[in-house]
Order: sequence, then structure tokens, then C-alpha cells
Amino acid sequence: MPKEIIVPEGTAKPLAPFVPATKADNIVYVSGTLAFDEQNNVVHVGDAAAQTRHILETIKRVLETAGGTMDDVTFNHIFVKDWGDYGAINAVYAEYFPGDKPARYCVQTGLVKPDALVEIASVAHVA
Repeated sequence: MPKEIIVPEGTAKPLAPFVPATKADNIVYVSGTLAFDEQNNVVHVGDAAAQTRHILETIKRVLETAGGTMDDVTFNHIFVKDWGDYGAINAVYAEYFPGDKPARYCVQTGLVKPDALVEIASVAHVA
């Protein structure tokens, strides 16, 4: 099975040995995405809604690079630092998935940087 590495233009070098996404058999696997700038610094510190928007815009850019759209997302893995941010995260999330929602799960956990409040990884099926 051939695979294609997906790296949108302007993407920062990852903090660990991974790529933004891999496409295989028309399935795009988007790595866990945090609200990082081009130098891997957390943006929108203290604002879970703004971090969620930044993350979903990054995922959108990755999917577009792979030939897909947010409508192609079939599953999201969501990690939150604090359940107190759950409502803010869901409000922004609903804007990006207004119609049929993808399957998902959400767990509370520590994240790679202390100022990160949310991380999302996605799976999308593209034509």
C-alpha cells in the first residue's frame, strides 16, 4: 500500500518524529494537532475556544493539501486539559462540523506543553 506524506507549506518542524498527516488508500490520518505557531510556541494561551479554532484551521489546511475538506472527516480524537473548557471547545467544534458530525471521543489528559488546552487528531476519507 503506497502512502503519501502530507506537509502543508509553511508547516513548522514537528517536536517529535512524526508528520502532519499521512494519506493511504484515500484515507488521511492527521496527527495530533495543537495550537502552535511556526516556532512551535502555543498561541492563544488561556483561551480554549481560540486554540480550538486554530487547531481546526490547521487540520483544514492539512486536509486541503491532501485533496480533502472538513466534510471528509469521519473521526476525531479530542484531548482536553481541563473539562471546564469542554463547552468552549464544543461551541467552536460545532462551527466546523455544522451538518453530519464525525464520530469522536474526548478524554482529559496532560498535553505536551503546559499552555496547550486542547489537541485534536482526525481521520478523513477523501476521493
